[in-house]
Amino acid sequence: MSYDRMDADEFRMAQQHLGLSDASMALMLGISDPQHVRRLKAGPEAGYAREIKPWHVRLIRAYLEGYRPADWPQENFSPRMRRT
Repeated sequence: MSYDRMDADEFRMAQQHLGLSDASMALMLGISDPQHVRRLKAGPEAGYAREIKPWHVRLIRAYLEGYRPADWPQENFSPRMRRT
């Protein structure tokens, strides 16, 4: 595993593990548009997929290791907890 590389599947799993919505994930990565987060989660087969930048990967890995900035969202979002 490269510390500064992440594919779309790993990004999706990290977001789910962190319990962040697309809007909160964007905020925690310094991304102004939540739509960009959806593009980062798109696989290479999608025509709108985007590369996950090394600085975003490093932030995500720090969050996965337990780091939480003072403005960490308190939403406890989990796609598995949604009712259909």
